[in-house]
Amino acid sequence: ANFVGLARGKRPFWDPRTASWETRPLFNGTTFHRVFPGFMIQGGCHVGDGSGDVGYTIPDELVAGAAHDRAGLLCMANKGPNTNGGQFFILDAAAPHLTAMGTYSIFGACKPVDVIHRIAGKPRSPVRADRPVTPVLIKSVRISRSEG
Repeated sequence: ANFVGLARGKRPFWDPRTASWETRPLFNGTTFHRVFPGFMIQGGCHVGDGSGDVGYTIPDELVAGAAHDRAGLLCMANKGPNTNGGQFFILDAAAPHLTAMGTYSIFGACKPVDVIHRIAGKPRSPVRADRPVTPVLIKSVRISRSEG
């Protein structure tokens, strides 16, 4: 619900650039600020460099039996247990070590997976190896619900 509310502009978030609580689609116009081929792509930072948070945290929401077992899974990024906010990542491949850590909530799936692979494979900065040389823009987020 947190991600959907932020994506649709229904959930307020703190924007340090305006020093105010904002209610607008958070992810529109942001970038994937971290890319790791064979692992994940990360977005959701409205500041643009990975330092932005939303002014609050939510607890981990772990589902028994859920596993970081394939590309396309949408997960909460965090700074440790129960520090989720607005940043997220999408797996580029299975990452069983994340399941073992027990602190990265899986809350959806993204497709088509080949787009995730292309983003993860973008050339990266020689200065900061997790940053794409050319920013990958998130124009907008479209959410659909399905069974299972």
